[in-house]
Amino acid sequence: MNSTELLNNKLDKSFYFQSVTDVARNLLGKYIVKFENSEILAGKIVETEAYDNKFDEASHSFKGKTKRNEVMFDEGGKLYIYFTYGMYFCANVVTGGKDYGSAVLIRAAEPLQGIDKMFKRRFPDKAFSEKDKTKICSGPGKLCIAFALNKGNNGTDLCGNNIFISEGEYIEPSIIKSGKRIGIKKSQDLNWRYYIENNPYISVK
Repeated sequence: MNSTELLNNKLDKSFYFQSVTDVARNLLGKYIVKFENSEILAGKIVETEAYDNKFDEASHSFKGKTKRNEVMFDEGGKLYIYFTYGMYFCANVVTGGKDYGSAVLIRAAEPLQGIDKMFKRRFPDKAFSEKDKTKICSGPGKLCIAFALNKGNNGTDLCGNNIFISEGEYIEPSIIKSGKRIGIKKSQDLNWRYYIENNPYISVK
């Protein structure tokens, strides 16, 4: 994959105006891309979680707009990044119209390009081994470390040319599975975690 191909296949803004669960499901197989000077970092999204505003108590937006979550209330197609557990950043894709307040967490990805750089960020004192590839982006915090995504990237327009999501691989609907979101204590009845069945790169097997 070169930069021209990735940019030419960048998702249109209309993609992000689907329902939050449709975006979460349809992101599977897409490529998350970051340009770092002359280097390309790319990963295939293999696991997501949807968070809605209206009846989802686990969503940051459930109680309304705050300084922390204000990007969630932007128009779809923005990157919402928050800090959690005093340790990790998590990257989310904002969906829907302005002031709605829904987003999709990117839980895990398969590293495709810029793997050496991503591995060094995750394991600075370790030599790369092929078996470790599944551990690079196998969780939302791990993914943000690998891609060097942090609070400075909060609000990034995913229709821009630095960080974006590109058309990737078609995923057969029969192997897209859903289940309960990970580490959630509220609205546990919502099976809004989506993942590719038997994929070795997901966060929870």
